[in-house]
Amino acid sequence: MSVVRNVLVIGGGFSGTSAAIQLRKAGIDVDLVEIDPGWRSYGAGITLNAATLRALGEVGVLPEVMTQGACCDGVELFTADGHKIGELPTPRLAGPEVPGGGGIMRPVLARILSEVTRRSGTKVRLGCQPTSIHQQQTSVDVSFSDGTRASYDLVVAADGARSGTRETFFPTAPKPFYTGQGVWRAVVPRPREVQRPSFYMAPRLKAGVNPVSQSSMYLFLTEDRPTNAHVKDEELLPQLQALLDQFTAPMPSYVRSVLNAGSQIVFRPLDALLLPSPWYVGRMVLIGDAAHASTPHLAAGAGMGIEDAVVLAQELKSAPSLEKALDSFQQRRWPRCRLVVENSVRLGQIEQTGGSKEEHANIMRESMIAMAAPF
Repeated sequence: MSVVRNVLVIGGGFSGTSAAIQLRKAGIDVDLVEIDPGWRSYGAGITLNAATLRALGEVGVLPEVMTQGACCDGVELFTADGHKIGELPTPRLAGPEVPGGGGIMRPVLARILSEVTRRSGTKVRLGCQPTSIHQQQTSVDVSFSDGTRASYDLVVAADGARSGTRETFFPTAPKPFYTGQGVWRAVVPRPREVQRPSFYMAPRLKAGVNPVSQSSMYLFLTEDRPTNAHVKDEELLPQLQALLDQFTAPMPSYVRSVLNAGSQIVFRPLDALLLPSPWYVGRMVLIGDAAHASTPHLAAGAGMGIEDAVVLAQELKSAPSLEKALDSFQQRRWPRCRLVVENSVRLGQIEQTGGSKEEHANIMRESMIAMAAPF
């Protein structure tokens, strides 16, 4: 028996939909509001490490992800000119039959989670957001932009790194900060020989490709940039092509050759955020990027938010009180999410400064071991 009867989830991204699905499994009534009337997900591909695949398995969408995405074992490492320098193993954390990593298009994963959210019995309202949230001793009273009002036992804010809920309830909280790098992503046809992710290392640049379906893969390229200036749409293609000119290995060269004016190219400055503990106040709790936004160096940002959803539902179902549930949730999530955010930022700093390769390798190894542990 859960310690709450009904919950409001703010935000329909990966964390919010996963929370709605898991809370419904716990027998809790859930309303989910999403500000985008189209419930769209922007971006290209997303890398799914073994821990994220395990979390998606807990949510119950792993079969769809494996069918509509691409899963594989291992990662290959190359120099910029194509000399192979090593391989990284990827443990099978989601089960012996599930490969240790994968990739999928972000809109595809969003669609899978949104469809399961609706099937779960969650009441979804699109183009809607809270206009006021007032905590009472035994409830939270919420007014919405569509003119309705409702009371809830708990509000779960999964409204992203620029969370308006965080701004309201944690006014002194740190803001997301620019880490000095940006990431480029582009979707291209997948050659038959690309069976798993590969990385290519150049001075101050790191590129890679990852399968995201049977016919597509996505390029990711991390670049040092002194400012987080916006890149105009008409500059996306020529700037990315110029960066790829620094790689002469066959695969980055292939990607450059197939990029054109119609290619789906996305550039994003890399921000990070770690909200100090606690992430809850009264009957309101933050999850996902609203509490801990990470850079992609460990391919774990989305996975940590999905894990948040799983753990929160577990604690709400088993704890003797809401306060104990939120405290236990915090205790379970804080060390793990802090490690991911801080280690991801540190990896970026090492890359920008040409720092110790030994430290970089040690952080990667220690992080992989930590993320493999049960959550």
